[in-house]
Amino acid sequence: MAAQIYSGEKYASRRREISANLAKRPEFHDSKPLPFMTREEKILESSRKLTLISKHMNEIIDPSDKRELYHLNCEVLGIEGNPMALHGDMFIPALTAQASDEQQEKWLSRALRREIIGTYAQTELGHGTNLRKLETIATYDVDTQEFVLHTPQITALKWWPGNLGKSSNYAVVVALMIIKGKNYGPQTFMVPLRDEKTHQPLKGITIGDIGPKLAYNIVDNGFLGFDHYRIPRTNLLMRHTRVEPDGTFVKPPHAKINYSAMVHVRSYMITGQAIMLAYALTIATRYSSVRRQGQIDTTQPEVKVLEYQTQQHRLFPSIARAYAFVFAGAETVRLYERVLQEVETGNVSLMADLHALTSGLKSVVTHQTAQGIEQARMACGGHGYSQASYISEIFGVAVGGCTYEGENLVMLQQLARYLVKSAGLVQAGQSSKLGPLVAYLGAKSDSTSLIDRTPTPGFAEYVKTFQHIARKQTLKAAQKLFGFMEKGDTREVAWNKSTVELNRASRLHTRLYIVEAFVRRVEEVADPRLKEVLTDLLRLHVNYELLDVAAYALEDGFLSSSQLDYIREQLYFYLAKIRPNAVSLVDSWEFSDRELRSVLGRRDGNVYENLFAWAKASPLNKTDVLPSVDKYLKPLMESARASKL
Repeated sequence: MAAQIYSGEKYASRRREISANLAKRPEFHDSKPLPFMTREEKILESSRKLTLISKHMNEIIDPSDKRELYHLNCEVLGIEGNPMALHGDMFIPALTAQASDEQQEKWLSRALRREIIGTYAQTELGHGTNLRKLETIATYDVDTQEFVLHTPQITALKWWPGNLGKSSNYAVVVALMIIKGKNYGPQTFMVPLRDEKTHQPLKGITIGDIGPKLAYNIVDNGFLGFDHYRIPRTNLLMRHTRVEPDGTFVKPPHAKINYSAMVHVRSYMITGQAIMLAYALTIATRYSSVRRQGQIDTTQPEVKVLEYQTQQHRLFPSIARAYAFVFAGAETVRLYERVLQEVETGNVSLMADLHALTSGLKSVVTHQTAQGIEQARMACGGHGYSQASYISEIFGVAVGGCTYEGENLVMLQQLARYLVKSAGLVQAGQSSKLGPLVAYLGAKSDSTSLIDRTPTPGFAEYVKTFQHIARKQTLKAAQKLFGFMEKGDTREVAWNKSTVELNRASRLHTRLYIVEAFVRRVEEVADPRLKEVLTDLLRLHVNYELLDVAAYALEDGFLSSSQLDYIREQLYFYLAKIRPNAVSLVDSWEFSDRELRSVLGRRDGNVYENLFAWAKASPLNKTDVLPSVDKYLKPLMESARASKL
């Protein structure tokens, strides 16, 4: 099963080898539990381990394999970040996708060798997803052939970029490009921030850390301001766009090519979110098979809480989602890599499809992941609230995905724009022009669903039902938008009046894609034992997901109430059928105890003695009497006693 999760036995096997290697190297382990460290201690600890990784990487992994590097970082550095997190996740991908060959020779090779540390600076204090309204400007000076970077007001400060505050000495900066008074929109620039020898900020640079966050506090998210800061013309990243010495602008072949760094992150973050959801579910499922509470049969001892249907309903659909997300994520990454190859040959036909798809996936997957992690925490009862469970940190890191790389509701609208355009083609009788991911919009729907009405029930009828729901909502929402415009509203006003319905269409389209990706993966499985287990998980998934959106199919009679009863009973049936495999399904992710960093989620199940040991290690327990007691509480109590006398 691990080979299914990690797209092949080769990588699944390599993960085990890497974990076994690291188990023998105590210098790579946490020096003490991370919850007991201050932020400064965490950053120092992470930097220490990062240096070890750089020194010994070649002994442990193949550095050219991104998946091996990712696993090494998860094992050693963990999910709370590190001083070079954005260097690998965004800085290097931005240079790879947007720097010319000459620029890559100059900067990318240095970045790969870690001679410099970089980040990606786009979001500002006053603007995030609305890139065209960014306020940092890069004005071209024809006489000196330089761009002058400037933040004209406080809201123009770059705000939030990871590792910007204290760690990075370079950044790929997104700024509005002004040439001879004309605004050419957001462009990307390679910008030195700090002296390479002293690490002091360069003249004209204001830079620092924005302070502690909900989680992910090893990363020094920063602010950045420019005071008429000059960089050479050749620091504009010029793989797809160019500015000549005289100021002539050569635009890219596709408007969204410059968004490739964001699309890269959105493509890969689906898998990352699946892993964080799987972390929390591994902890909660293992703990639920250890924790005993109450009796189902009063003549028998207390039962494992995993035997309760309510606990199964809380956890198992999220386990199915974690598998669905990792399969959909792998498929999306393959599409991203294909698009990159095609862009290099001048073919940008799939760019719009990919941008729309990753926008929807980013929104739906991060939202459902956050919901699933919180359910996992509550499934652990009171102990889930302790940082010993580590679920609070997992939640804090994962939920950040709902807002970074684009706020979720805005991301749904980006997908909705693509869906509306596609609905327009259907309305105009031009369904043949639909992209492959929306071809179903032009298909004719059956009058009713055939779920529970075919002799050999498979997944085709479920997929058709999801397609019907997504199609109906997309066409309905688009018609609502067109109707407002026909009555005289501007497109912007009409759009604002229709966004709730449009976002619903985007969610349904995305959930359809996830279901289809899950079905495609299960159909590819050859091993009959794995196929049976994954089929059970898929049946749980489609029934749970369909119940969640059934109102869309009930309102036009596509589903009947009796079919809904069947779907509900199927859900309960597969909860019970999956129960014997539940622990194995989460164990198949093969997370080591080091990677999970959870007392509740220990593989050996020895939870209670280790919870006590963890609590005794708290810094507050180094002394029996705290200074706060001696200084304030004892005098308070003594004063109260004296006044009583």
